Amino acid sequence: MMVEKFVMNVERKKKMGRYYNGDIEGKFWFAVQSSDDADYFGVEGQRPETLEYYFDDGDLPKVKEGIKNCENCLGDYKKHLDDFFNTDGEKGYNEQMLADFLNKKTKKSYTEKGVMFYLEWYARLDLGNKIHDCIKERGQCHFDAELC
Repeated sequence: MMVEKFVMNVERKKKMGRYYNGDIEGKFWFAVQSSDDADYFGVEGQRPETLEYYFDDGDLPKVKEGIKNCENCLGDYKKHLDDFFNTDGEKGYNEQMLADFLNKKTKKSYTEKGVMFYLEWYARLDLGNKIHDCIKERGQCHFDAELC
């Protein structure tokens, strides 16, 4: 299942949007993913009402580096999140559902707030993979991200 729901950066002010469209399309994860999340992969979105992103073959090394960083931050939790979104969270979720799932899977204690770190990186990884695949298929990736 391709997850198209979320990402945020806890350290910066969140600019929450809804959708992105162009060569890739999707919905930003509500209350988790910032509209400028694709900045993480080396190209800064152009403002004002939307962020415009254009990636090409020359950006592929930065995109791959961003994907690797996401995978490193997620570690073993990527598999747990994949499992969650393919089972319990397939039709929707909330942070408490995810915390309960991770508590069972890892035998650790997570809170709703505690799972946000993993949601951020998981959603960012999904976006990065879409950008990567689009560049590989088309030689470029262009999309607009809505700002609120």
